[in-house]
Amino acid sequence: MAKDYTELAQDIVAHVGGKDNIIKLVHCVTRLRFTLKDESKADDDYLKQRDGIVTVVKAGGQYQVVIGNHVPDVYDTVLKVAGIQGEGGIDVNEGDVPQGNLLDRFIALVSGLFQPMLGALSAAGMLKGVVAILAAFGVSDTSGLYVILNAAGDGFFQFLPVILALTAAKRFKMEQFTALALSFALVYPDIATSFANGNVDFLGIPVIFPASTYLSTVLPIILTVYVGSKIEHLFKKIVPDVVKVFVVPFFVLLITVPLAFLIIGPVMNWASDLIGVIFTGIYNISPILYGLILGALWQVLVMFGLHWGLVPLAILELQQNPSGVILVASIAICFSQAGALLNIMIRTKESKVRELAIPAFISALFGVTEPAIYGITLPMRTPFIMTCVAGAIQGAFLGLFNVKMYVMGGMGLFSIPSFISSENGSNLVYYLIAIAMSFVLGFVLTQFVKIPYLYGGPKDASAITEEKVVEPVNDLKELKQEIIASPMIGKVVKLENVPDEVFATGAMGKGIAIDPADGIVVAPASGEITLVFPTGHAIGMRTENGAEILIHVGMDTVSLAGKGFKTFVQVGDKVEAGQKLLEFDLTAIRDANLPVISPVIVTNSSEFEDVLTTQDSRVNAGDYLLTTLA
Repeated sequence: MAKDYTELAQDIVAHVGGKDNIIKLVHCVTRLRFTLKDESKADDDYLKQRDGIVTVVKAGGQYQVVIGNHVPDVYDTVLKVAGIQGEGGIDVNEGDVPQGNLLDRFIALVSGLFQPMLGALSAAGMLKGVVAILAAFGVSDTSGLYVILNAAGDGFFQFLPVILALTAAKRFKMEQFTALALSFALVYPDIATSFANGNVDFLGIPVIFPASTYLSTVLPIILTVYVGSKIEHLFKKIVPDVVKVFVVPFFVLLITVPLAFLIIGPVMNWASDLIGVIFTGIYNISPILYGLILGALWQVLVMFGLHWGLVPLAILELQQNPSGVILVASIAICFSQAGALLNIMIRTKESKVRELAIPAFISALFGVTEPAIYGITLPMRTPFIMTCVAGAIQGAFLGLFNVKMYVMGGMGLFSIPSFISSENGSNLVYYLIAIAMSFVLGFVLTQFVKIPYLYGGPKDASAITEEKVVEPVNDLKELKQEIIASPMIGKVVKLENVPDEVFATGAMGKGIAIDPADGIVVAPASGEITLVFPTGHAIGMRTENGAEILIHVGMDTVSLAGKGFKTFVQVGDKVEAGQKLLEFDLTAIRDANLPVISPVIVTNSSEFEDVLTTQDSRVNAGDYLLTTLA
């Protein structure tokens, strides 16, 4: 008779914050994988101590409740008690932003919107650096080489609102082409020219258009798409289906575009102007205090687009005077991002983070910090805070020595000529010290904080440490034992080095792992198949002597939804040692940036005196792998 998991399921739903806190629920071979609106509402301590739950893990944006081999039954029961409909989804907006304090919500939203574009964003930033190098070596800005490469790099940043419209549309569940239409209106070339003449109104309401235009901005388009999504959802409910395909977008554009130009955009402009007034007042009080505050907050101002309140003032200052100070404290902050990224590259155990950090590091050196901020340091939280601290210190230093800039020049390394003065040689020296200070502080301060996982854990074998020596099985021949053979060919990895907390801590049982050299899994002993996960990435069996073995191919491979996996057995099949159980595509797993390290676990380890593992560093299928001692 099947066990009743109703009480357990009710407890799980209640202690993850209730049904209303659940955005999505799926499961893999051992755990329930929740996506929650607010993880702080989940009671970790209760769930970890609750009978029927192995542990709780937070990784890869998921709240994972580890159940064990019977997770499919618990999952089905959770669906019923929580009223979840179909395939683990529930009737909520999958675009809901996780809740929590405003900062957490903003970070989660912005990181999610920038995540899909990080590769192209980093590449564009590197091209901007190449263009800066060309200019430094005397290549004319009218040459075909300069113009084309500048368009390739700067075009992405100029039309960032268009790209953000796509990702925001997905987040807010809006029709993507309607969202694109909204972005096209904001960056429409002729509208800036029309508004530049002034005295433009919309049905008698004055239109306040920023001199900087909406190119390269972030928040205006995000807010515009959000408002547009609400209007779209409303009209979808009231417009007849027969005309919905064109009538709904018509009303969305008709209402949202004017709102963007009359309310959303001007609010951002007023906020920018207010920032300019505030910071000018602070500078008049104390240049050191000004540098400290601007250095600390500059990156935050940039994220909200509020820095535009200072840029026009800085341009005007240099037009009226031979030198300026308004933006000095902000110029070298990009090097704090570079220093933090270097530390992250050295310390991270995730290959994907390292791959993204390299081009972001290069971009940061040339003053383009968007890939660094939105792709790595901001989602990691504490490294971003450390760069703000570094920015504050270097800003105070520049204010203390009254460092000035003489032209609105390049960014990053190419900002150095802007600080050269024929009358004050120490001005450049102090700026170079600030660059070094910013870089070193970014690196050193990040050393004091934990480097969190962004993608769930280590993604390659570089994170694996040397295995410890275990006692030979031959010394224990007097005990009842069962030999478990290796189901794969590959390098042997100690369980503690598996890039997954649940397996690494032994929560699922004792065992070992293999870094496979090919894509074939065979039976490690004779017995009966007890589990074949629908996606094919995991198989369980019970040996003739009672050991329950779980073979889990790769980490987070449930996300592949069966791609690259082919099983040859079903639950209930009797198998012989060496019989083929499944095949998998190593390339498909690696292309998805997932670890291929595959644990082989004795899930009922508590029923044995001990589980011993091989001392060999590499095994072939059929070689000795484990010994269970009863």
